[in-house]
Amino acid sequence: MRDSKPPALDPAAVAAVTGSDHPAPFTLAGREKRALGEALGLKNFGVNLVRLPPGAPSTQRHWHTRQDEFVYVLKGELTLITEGGAQTLTAGMAAGFPAGVPDGHVLVNHGGCDAVYLEVGDRTPGDEVDYPDIDLALRRIDGEKRYVHRDGTPYLRESS
Repeated sequence: MRDSKPPALDPAAVAAVTGSDHPAPFTLAGREKRALGEALGLKNFGVNLVRLPPGAPSTQRHWHTRQDEFVYVLKGELTLITEGGAQTLTAGMAAGFPAGVPDGHVLVNHGGCDAVYLEVGDRTPGDEVDYPDIDLALRRIDGEKRYVHRDGTPYLRESS
């Protein structure tokens, strides 16, 4: 029997998650992300609608071992920073980041108004993430995603 969930939705109805889940001291503020793919029940790839206010980065500069990523700018202006330098992305432009290419990327809103973009990534099992500028990596430990130091030592989870 098919799930009776409608195949379309208003992105504003999807709860926004603000900031990042990186461990201290690498947490970020400002970014607002709505997991549209998850809300629509997509299983093979994720789609996020992301809003970056002026001055905010998308994340820490990173690259994925097994996951392809794609970004499409809907509104505003973003600076894409990679090993090759900085590139300005404006509404209507796209960028792609193939899995396994150790060229970390980050988007930063250096403009004066909010920037909005779609972020699409596959959900390849076993994906891990490296953050080349900082002492951080995302690894799978006992089947669970965990942030670790470059030497493999896990970051301690903050108690609530």
